[in-house]
Amino acid sequence: MVEALQHAGRRGFAFVENAFDAAFGPRINPFYHLGALGFFFFWIVAASGIYLFIFFETSIDGAYSSVEYLTHTQWYLGGVARSLHRYASDAMVIVVLLHLAREFVLDRHRGVRWYAWITGVMLLGFLYASGISGYWLVWDRLAQYIAVATAEWFDWLPLFGESIARNFLDSATVSDRFFSLMFFMHLGIPLFLLLGMWIHIQRISRARTNPPRAIMLGTLAALTALSLVYPALSQGPADLDTVVSVVRPDWFYLTLYPLIDVWSPGAVWAVAGGGSLLLMLLPWLPRRPEAAAAVVSLANCNGCGRCFADCPYSAVIMQPRTDGLPYASQAAVDPDLCTACGICAGACPTATPFRRTTELVAGIDMPLLPVRALRQRTLDVMAPLSGPDRVLVYACRGGSDLGALETAGVGVVTLPCVGALPPSFIDFAISRRHADGVMLVGCAAGDCYQRLGIDWVVQRLAGQRDPYLRGRVPRNRVATVWAGPRDGAELARRVAAFRAQLRDMGPTPQGGTPSGSTAQSEMRHVSYRMG
Repeated sequence: MVEALQHAGRRGFAFVENAFDAAFGPRINPFYHLGALGFFFFWIVAASGIYLFIFFETSIDGAYSSVEYLTHTQWYLGGVARSLHRYASDAMVIVVLLHLAREFVLDRHRGVRWYAWITGVMLLGFLYASGISGYWLVWDRLAQYIAVATAEWFDWLPLFGESIARNFLDSATVSDRFFSLMFFMHLGIPLFLLLGMWIHIQRISRARTNPPRAIMLGTLAALTALSLVYPALSQGPADLDTVVSVVRPDWFYLTLYPLIDVWSPGAVWAVAGGGSLLLMLLPWLPRRPEAAAAVVSLANCNGCGRCFADCPYSAVIMQPRTDGLPYASQAAVDPDLCTACGICAGACPTATPFRRTTELVAGIDMPLLPVRALRQRTLDVMAPLSGPDRVLVYACRGGSDLGALETAGVGVVTLPCVGALPPSFIDFAISRRHADGVMLVGCAAGDCYQRLGIDWVVQRLAGQRDPYLRGRVPRNRVATVWAGPRDGAELARRVAAFRAQLRDMGPTPQGGTPSGSTAQSEMRHVSYRMG
């Protein structure tokens, strides 16, 4: 059931993301930056809220009138700030829910990623409490409806000695202290929300809390235009001496409130509580076996720290040396944080297939695919191939469907992440004539399943990050393709075109090409996403 739901969800997201890729390109596709957009909208809400609080009066008579002053008299600034506050809050709900759904359908919520999932689900409570308490402060008829419905809903719980709803029987029962309390709640809950957001990303290395500038400017411009064209308005002053019969709810924050009117409070609590519990249990429904975490071989670790710098999940730490070798530090792996992506092994300078004098054991390695097994696998898949257009494909198993590549002249080696490949393997394949060209196939551009794999590969190939690809390797014999799960047919066409290019070039010289000649030719980067 869960797998079927994930499969359908992946197809739906892929369809929408392909459309956004075509319109904006993978770099600024907002679907690849949903988490960062949540942070961005929070800061818009915070900045606009600070301005609104300057003019807000925390009293029965002053609350509504101060908001009306901001909306109509100071429409050019206060009105825009109020509308931005409202629409950025709604946008935050949208991107947070989309982020939650996308992580689920991409299966990025189980295993060691449970921490980010659970903390993210818990943040939903703070997010909704922040928004709902903000509506109370306006003290219009919508706020009256929310106050009465919320009080009746909470009265069902056996937590309070007296009925909360009694405080809203008529106008005389509500005092200015109520607005002071709501003011501090609406100020305090977002602070807890921000703290929770910080906790949410603590197990993630180099967490991206800011989307690309183009996305920030575009969304801010869109929200500002919406605020000017369709400003947020109050729905008439609250009057507890009358019963609210018609309101226009904010469906992003007040989804459950219509149910309170037609169902019993217990039923609504069952929906809210049951839904929350189900979300909390999803990382273990169904439970899957954990992949073996990376292991460190101290005899081969010189404490260079590259694995520590490249790990996307802060699973690698550097600590003082314990084996007496003349190095200051050594790497250590926290298995509770390791996702077995292999990026650390791809960063290790000792993970080179050229080593022959000693057993090939890297300073940090993956038990399920150690570097010596990767070298042997490379040799095995290339051994039966012949001709001037032999292509060795190193592919991420989380990327495109590789079935269409199983053709004569193409050898495929799958990896947990394309970032798990040490660049020396490309040098090994080409300079030793095991292959005429090497193609690296990863996830869709901007959407690496392991977060940083694509970034590190691009920087390693460009010589911007250690370990980098040696200059003797002809760059026109290296291709990179970032493809989504449904791009198998297009990927096959890219491989065919690459093979045709290799045939035109002829065989590579023994040992590759000298640095400074063909080695400086343009590297072929292919970044696309198709349905």
